[in-house]
Amino acid sequence: MAFASFDSKRSAGPVAEINMVPLIDVMLVLLVIFIVTAPLLSHAVKLDLPKASASANVLKAEKIDFSIDAAGQRFWDGQPISRAEAAARFAVEGQKASQPEVHLRADQDVAYRLVAETLADASKAGLSKVGFVSEPERP
Repeated sequence: MAFASFDSKRSAGPVAEINMVPLIDVMLVLLVIFIVTAPLLSHAVKLDLPKASASANVLKAEKIDFSIDAAGQRFWDGQPISRAEAAARFAVEGQKASQPEVHLRADQDVAYRLVAETLADASKAGLSKVGFVSEPERP
């Protein structure tokens, strides 16, 4: 370390050393504070909980494959269907306790009006889980 002197010949340049002692002191104080406060942050209440063995109820969500081809024909799980029949089936499915998922496949050449009508019919029936199915792009 460099100390100041009264010699004017040697004191021409500034001191270019960093005093590390204060930095080390601060880090040690922070470490002690962390060690002291860490156990106080856990507010755990020790309980003796009962043991039970039960398997989880895993219900597979039903799905409806709804397709619209380029000509505008609607299909419910591969079977041709009219818009009125689809709306009636959506209403029946909307009354169920577990809502089925609607997987909507629309041809890229189909008019958007047909897709919007299908979405509106599903929404009126109370079906909120609608997913659009598409093909991934090929490089």
